[in-house]
Amino acid sequence: MRTVTLEIASRETINRRLLRAFDNEAQGTFISFESPELLFKVISGKRWDLLKLMMGAEPMTIREAARRMERDVKAVHTDVQVLLKAGILQKTDKGLIVFPFDAMRVNFLLKAA
Repeated sequence: MRTVTLEIASRETINRRLLRAFDNEAQGTFISFESPELLFKVISGKRWDLLKLMMGAEPMTIREAARRMERDVKAVHTDVQVLLKAGILQKTDKGLIVFPFDAMRVNFLLKAA
């Protein structure tokens, strides 16, 4: 099962993970955000729904994703562009969109200021 972890991480944390990877230590797959606000800005409610739909699915067109979600193609296109830019979705050589993971973990800690 391919799992991706979405996390809130500092530059230092990301650099430490990179150095461990250079030492051939498996790190897993991470997509990191600077803050919870940025994570929630990138992955809104409808985008969560899109990721759930695409999780473990074959690559598809934006039109097909919109049809399955019963949403407007233009709105889904906008959501796909944001998720592509964030590196969460990917495009195939044929121009289809894919979320190449079977599971997603969200990992962050909120502390009192």
